[in-house]
Amino acid sequence: MQPKPAITPSTLSVKDLPWQIDWDIQTCTLCGRCTAVCPVSAIELAVHRKRVVDATAGLKAKPSNVHTVYYGIRQRTDPAYACIDCAMCNMVCPNNSIEPRRQGEATTLRFHNNRGGQARTRGGRRNNPESLLDQIKFIRISMLTDPALDAGRHEFELRTLLGRIQPPEEGLKAFHDEAWVPPVREIYPLVIGSMSFGALSPNMWEGLQMGVAYLNEEMGMPVRMCTGEGGCPPRLLRSRFLKYVILQIASGYFGWDEIIHAIPEMKEDPCAVEIKYGQGAKPGDGGLLMWYKVNKLIAAIRGVPPGVSLPSPPTHQTKYSIEEAVAKMIQSMSMAWGFRVPVYPKISGTTTAMAVLNNLVRNPYAAGLAIDGEDGGTGAAYNVSMNHMGHPIASNLRDCYLTLAEQGRQNEIPLMAGGGIGKNGNLAHNAAALIMLGASVIQSGKYIMQATAGCLGSEVDRCNICNIGQCPKGITSQDPRLYRRLDPEQVAERLVDVYLSFDTELKKIFAPLGRSTSLPIGMSDALGINNSDVAERLKIRYVV
Repeated sequence: MQPKPAITPSTLSVKDLPWQIDWDIQTCTLCGRCTAVCPVSAIELAVHRKRVVDATAGLKAKPSNVHTVYYGIRQRTDPAYACIDCAMCNMVCPNNSIEPRRQGEATTLRFHNNRGGQARTRGGRRNNPESLLDQIKFIRISMLTDPALDAGRHEFELRTLLGRIQPPEEGLKAFHDEAWVPPVREIYPLVIGSMSFGALSPNMWEGLQMGVAYLNEEMGMPVRMCTGEGGCPPRLLRSRFLKYVILQIASGYFGWDEIIHAIPEMKEDPCAVEIKYGQGAKPGDGGLLMWYKVNKLIAAIRGVPPGVSLPSPPTHQTKYSIEEAVAKMIQSMSMAWGFRVPVYPKISGTTTAMAVLNNLVRNPYAAGLAIDGEDGGTGAAYNVSMNHMGHPIASNLRDCYLTLAEQGRQNEIPLMAGGGIGKNGNLAHNAAALIMLGASVIQSGKYIMQATAGCLGSEVDRCNICNIGQCPKGITSQDPRLYRRLDPEQVAERLVDVYLSFDTELKKIFAPLGRSTSLPIGMSDALGINNSDVAERLKIRYVV
C-alpha cells in the first residue's frame, strides 16, 4: 500500500483551487482527449483504489472490506498546474463528461503564486469592471444634417493623418522653396496595437497580416498594424505589404539587426516607425518575452540564443534625458529611411506625458505621440504593475490635447490613444469618445485578440496565461502542438468582420454630428456624462 503524502503548510486540496474539474464516471469512455489537450496539464489519467464494505452475508459473518480498482481522471493540486478554466477538455469530450466549475470561495491559490520568492507574473489583463469611457454619451445631434449623411447610409469615409502637419503658411513656404516637408500618411483611425512576433504565435501573426492586406487591397480601408518589439519575418520586410506595417523599436532593440540589413532591399517604406519608451500594462518597466516562447525561429529573428528569457531595459540605455531620447532616436530613425517615414514615440500614461509632448512640439521630425493608458495589456507584467500603476487614458489624453490647444498646435501633432479600448465590447463607442477628447488615432490590441481568435481570458482570472506560451487557443503560444489549433485564414476573416462592423458603428455615431470630411477630433461639446467631477476634469458637459 502506497504511503499517503505528507501534509505541509503549502499543501492544497482541490477545494482550494478556484477552478475545479467535474468529471462524470458514468459517461466517460476514457478516450484521453481531455488530458491530451489540457495546456497546463491540470488533469491526468489515474488509477483509483476504492474500498467497499461487503455486508452481503448478513448476520452470519462480519462485514468485510472489498478493494476495487478503476481508471479515471484526477485533477492535480500543485499551483503550477492549476486549472485555468479554458474548457478545452469540455470542447473535445465526445460525451460532455467533463467541465471546469468555478469555486467562488476558493481564495487560497492567490497566496501560493509567489512560491520560490518570485513575484507573480501574469499574462492577463487589469481591467476594472467599470469603464469611464463606457459612461460617456454623445449629446450633440445636428438637426440640419445633409440627407447624404444619414446614419443609415454612411456615404462617407473615415480617415485620419499620421505625421507632422505643418501650418498652411509654413507648408506653402516649404513648397515654394522646395524645402523638406514632414512625411504624412493617410490611415484608418483604428490601428492594431503593438503585439510582437514572438508574443503572438506564427499563425496568429500571419492571420492578422493577411486580414490587414485584404482590408487594404480589397476593401480600400488603409488599416495599419504595429509589429511590437521583436522585429518581423524577413519575407515581410522585403515584400510590398510592408507599407501596411508600423515598425516598433524598443529598449531591447530585438529584431532590429534584421530590419537594418533589409533596408536596401525593401520594396516599400514602412507606414511609420514607433519608438517605444513605455507601455500601459507595466509603466516604468521594459518588455519581457519569457523563455517558454523563445524557440529557434524567434531566436533567429531577434538575434539571440534559443531558450532564454528576453527582458528589455526600462529605458533606452544610451539616452539620459527626455530631450536627448526624443531628439536622437527620432532623428536617427528618420535618417535611416531618408526622412521619408513618420517617426513618433510611444509612452505609458503618466503625468510626465506633457513634458514629453512639449519636447515633441519643438522637434520638427516628431510625427506624433502615442499614449498607452493603464487598462488592458496581455504581456508578462507583474500583478503589482497591472493593478496599481499607470494613468487612465481619458484624462491623460485630454490634458495633452488641451496643452496643444493652448499653444494653437492641436492640428499639428496627432495624438494616439490606447489602453483598455473596447474592454467591455464597446470598441466603436470608446474609440469615438477618445477621438472627441482629442485623439487622432486609436490603438487596440487585446480587443483584436479577443474578437478574432476567441481569447478566453476574463476579469475573474480565467486563463490569463499569455506569458508562458501555453495559450489553449494557440494565440500566444510558440508550441506547434498548440498554435496549429489556430487557422490563419479564419483569423483574417474575423479581422475583416471586426473592422467592417467597427466602421459601420463609428459612422453611426459621427453621421448625426454632420461631420463627413474629417474626424471630429477634440469636438468635446458633443460629449456628456452624468458625473460632475468627471465632466469638470475632462472639460465636457455635465448631463443628468
